[in-house]
Amino acid sequence: MERKILTKHPAGKSGVRISREKYEVMREAIMDVLRAKREATHAELVSAVESSLQGRFAGSIPWYCETTKLDLEARKVIERVPGPKATIYRIR
Repeated sequence: MERKILTKHPAGKSGVRISREKYEVMREAIMDVLRAKREATHAELVSAVESSLQGRFAGSIPWYCETTKLDLEARKVIERVPGPKATIYRIR
């Protein structure tokens, strides 16, 4: 039986139940991008994650990236801060 994780949402909304394996792969990809770039806009983050996982991830990379990113925000692993033109994401 596939292990699942119930994600959290930073605004207190209901999370979603997703594959623990997919969550871990996506979490690592997001953290790798933010470690390398220090900070990224939403578009930069999704694009970099798509590039790193292309052909190696079964499922919608943008959807899983967004779901995992929101969970990481809710768990206070990453943070969202206003940038000069767009919201910036970085490791807390």
